[in-house]
Amino acid sequence: MQEIFNRYINYLEVERNASPYTVRNYTTDLLGFFQFLKERGIESLREVDKHVLRDYLSHLIEQGFVKASIARKLSAIRSFYRYLLREEIISTSPVATTSSPKLDRRLPSFLTTDEVTRLLEAPDLSTPQGQRDRALMELLYASGLRVSELANLKLEQVNLNSREIRVWGKGAKERMVLMGEPAAKALTAYLNQGRLELLGNKRSSALFLNRYGERLTERSVQSTLEKCADMAGIGKRIHPHMLRHTFATHLLDGGADLRVVQELLGHASLSSTQIYTHVSKSQAKKVYLSAHPMAKEGEDELKNE
Repeated sequence: MQEIFNRYINYLEVERNASPYTVRNYTTDLLGFFQFLKERGIESLREVDKHVLRDYLSHLIEQGFVKASIARKLSAIRSFYRYLLREEIISTSPVATTSSPKLDRRLPSFLTTDEVTRLLEAPDLSTPQGQRDRALMELLYASGLRVSELANLKLEQVNLNSREIRVWGKGAKERMVLMGEPAAKALTAYLNQGRLELLGNKRSSALFLNRYGERLTERSVQSTLEKCADMAGIGKRIHPHMLRHTFATHLLDGGADLRVVQELLGHASLSSTQIYTHVSKSQAKKVYLSAHPMAKEGEDELKNE
């Protein structure tokens, strides 16, 4: 099983071009599954059937794993068995008849426009790190980039004249993302001053650098947001994906077409974007009053009473 596992991980990295985050999660989840098989005395993948899988799911529930974690682990196993079928190592997959636990649909959390403004104004622009932090937060909010996409950006991917960024997202899919004037202005200031100071005598094509002149990591981006949120007095745990949620929510609240938002986010399926169609009550009322032919008349009557 170890040899097959190693070949599968190589397949993910080379042929599927999976992100390091995906490879790490799949590795962890599959090794946990293999450990379960070992404890049950199962030495061959051909011995795994739907009953073994159900026992594994029951084991995860007993261990206290939440539905989302169980679904993710089952997804990793399902992907692994698709690979085994493709390589003709097995003839049937026991995962085909095993359903993932039904997840509770939770709305994504997002920031208000006031909270976004306070967050963006938190960095000290007199320092190179502050210029960098302002630029990366402006870019996250303006473009809806994933944190992995942001951290991996290179200078040549950014076109400040057209305010466009060429990005390779999940599955190595290429897309163009946009930025507004505030983000372009913050990025220009960072490139002309802050980045040069951080770079020093080193050479790097990475857009965002740490204080040692090396590429900024995803973890550092998370730390930056937490620090700025604390400075801004925002009583929420802010993470990079929350700015992505905010980007999508504010676009849709402003009247953007759902399919345009799907394209900008890099979602393969429209269903992934539809979760952002929740709108505030005030926005829903505003749209109703402007769109329904009898709504304005009714509103005027209410004001006159």
